[in-house]
Amino acid sequence: MNRYTWRTAGLEAAMILAALAFAFPVYILLSLSLRGTGDDPSLTFANYGDAWQQANLGSALLTSGFVTVCSVALVVVLSAMAAYPLARSTRAWSKAVFLLFMLGLLLPFQLALIPLYQTMRDLGLLGNPIALVIFYTGLQTPFSVFLYTGFLRALDPGYEEAALIDGCGPLRAFFSVVLPLMRPITGTVVILNAIFVWNDFLTPLLYLSGTEQQTVPVALFGFVGQYVSRWPMVFAGLVIGIAPVLVVYLAMQKRVIQGFAGGLKG
Repeated sequence: MNRYTWRTAGLEAAMILAALAFAFPVYILLSLSLRGTGDDPSLTFANYGDAWQQANLGSALLTSGFVTVCSVALVVVLSAMAAYPLARSTRAWSKAVFLLFMLGLLLPFQLALIPLYQTMRDLGLLGNPIALVIFYTGLQTPFSVFLYTGFLRALDPGYEEAALIDGCGPLRAFFSVVLPLMRPITGTVVILNAIFVWNDFLTPLLYLSGTEQQTVPVALFGFVGQYVSRWPMVFAGLVIGIAPVLVVYLAMQKRVIQGFAGGLKG
């Protein structure tokens, strides 16, 4: 039996302190979201209703959800299909293409903001959430390819080889055998990309400016002005905005940890 030692007690104390450090900002967020406006110090839930109505959070949540789901789905499919031949092929071109994908991680996307904006304008996609889906798909694919490639290199190729011997084509072997085995890293890719897309502020502000279709961060920005800022409603809106992502993360956190572990092994 493992004995409870001073070292174990020290580790538990350190973890408790770390948990409190992470929980403190959440406590501040919730307390400020319940604070009354003006000189009224009492706690109230009215801020949530006011934030929902005045920021039109219902429509903003739908827009954010549409952009996030479509972007993440495209990133998962395209990145997984691109990473599979990169991880399995030993030819020189696979290393060159992989390095080309990694170049997308090094270059800051701000360098392409103006050309991309002009391209979306020429395509007539400004003010359309589809523009955000295209932008996020291209932006997040290199990072996702990196994660998938590392996981696939650590995965035994005997599974798909057995499927090929049984008569499966390469595409069917990928979708029927390989893709289900990549569920841990897929959970990681989904969570990391969903958090980034959901919380991004600059890109929706540029591409959806002047329209009624706004994402949650841009909708909440309307409460912050040069002279007056309604902070209780801002924090109430933040609580509403982070709730969907938090629920998804808690549901998939086990796969996220498995995905990171598998990618590090690769």
